[in-house]
Amino acid sequence: MSGKRSLRLAIPNGSLQEPTVDLFCRAGYNMKVGGRSYYPIVADEEIECLLVRPQEQPRYVQDGLIDLGVTGYDWVRETQSNVIEVMEMVYSKVSRRPTRWVLVVPDASPVRTVSDLAGKRVATEIVRLTREFLERNNVQALVEYSYGATEVKPPLLADAIVDATETGTSLRANGLRIIETVLESTPRLIASPQAWADEWKRQKIEDIALMLKGAMAAEGKVWLSMNALRTNLDAVLAILPALDKPTVASLSDPAWVDITTIVDENVVRVIVPKLKKAGARGIVEYPLNKIIE
Repeated sequence: MSGKRSLRLAIPNGSLQEPTVDLFCRAGYNMKVGGRSYYPIVADEEIECLLVRPQEQPRYVQDGLIDLGVTGYDWVRETQSNVIEVMEMVYSKVSRRPTRWVLVVPDASPVRTVSDLAGKRVATEIVRLTREFLERNNVQALVEYSYGATEVKPPLLADAIVDATETGTSLRANGLRIIETVLESTPRLIASPQAWADEWKRQKIEDIALMLKGAMAAEGKVWLSMNALRTNLDAVLAILPALDKPTVASLSDPAWVDITTIVDENVVRVIVPKLKKAGARGIVEYPLNKIIE
């Protein structure tokens, strides 16, 4: 027995698997997931990784079977699990918008408000949260667990559903209409109370969180570097939208300066022609993996 310590990390399988793996890779924790394997390989000998459905992660983390997991705020609320929320992780495979759990009915349904659901049947994966939502609205309805394919259940198998969406595109394509938002959810990095109380594991978790934050902060941003005559410096700086303030450094030729800054990638194509006209030369764009504040 080597006695080497390790942290058990759960990656969500399903729609969040690919963007989560990509985020960890950009944070420096390179992962490889085999086609049929539920145990990703991580380029960190202190991390033991496995794939676990996000719906199941909170209770496994609560019980200490998993030290650190990535799941949605919705599933933490639905399971009422006692976990440590380390950080919010704003990313997804579709957009950076939160996932919305919405109350939905068919376009032809007479239901227009939540109160119209009294005595009706509602199908959903988040039974507890849906019941709480209806109770807050003083509505009594039958709420049933949906084992999948929730969108196809109304109007034959349910009068309404509560389903997850980011853009609403799929719901509209299936002839469904949103009545109200039940809950907004984003992914969270969660830790077990047992791991959080362990000094070594807590430090490891905080290190991972720091690197993940850096990777998320760098998403969609690039580093721009250029040279300019001092006489053109003010004109060049006026064009640059900086994360903080651009760095200006002297060059061996005192008439010239080097300028570096971080900008949103989507503005580069707009500002580079302007920078060149303002006198910037040797403009170079670098990709960024992390920005550590």
